[in-house]
Amino acid sequence: MSLRHAVLGLLAMEPATGYELTRKFDVSLSNAWHASHSQIYPELAKLESEGMVEVVATGARNSRTWALTPVGREELRRWMVDVAPSRATRDESAIRIFIAPRLLEPADARIALQRDLDYAVAHREILEEIDERQRAAGGTAPFAPAVDLGLRVNQVMQEWLRDQLAALPAEPKSRR
Repeated sequence: MSLRHAVLGLLAMEPATGYELTRKFDVSLSNAWHASHSQIYPELAKLESEGMVEVVATGARNSRTWALTPVGREELRRWMVDVAPSRATRDESAIRIFIAPRLLEPADARIALQRDLDYAVAHREILEEIDERQRAAGGTAPFAPAVDLGLRVNQVMQEWLRDQLAALPAEPKSRR
């Protein structure tokens, strides 16, 4: 996934400021992609120079609201329809999970796996809060599918991590 297409996709849903785009990444796409202010603003400038987005309003403190142009909409459609998605992912946690039981002593592997489980539990709570806010707002929730996917993947990850923890050899009882 490219940042440019993620930004185009979010702007296709509705115009937004750079700050709002950052929040949307955090709220809707954090399962797939993280983007910070320092990444989004330069990307908006590039997209503007290529005619894919334009400023449609200027607000307080010179904030700019961006919208997709027809050129941007066509590029987004081309990417969605004509370009096969990259299935390559780089996930540091996945590498650690793969290595931990094979390389670390059971006690250390338990620490590493438990850390990931704790993160998954905390992340699920965040996703559930987002889901509740979307439901309470009523109407259409454009990010509901992404949140639903995140909740489902998170549930599977938690179950898998619990299985991995359970499969570790029991810690020896300390001798006194």
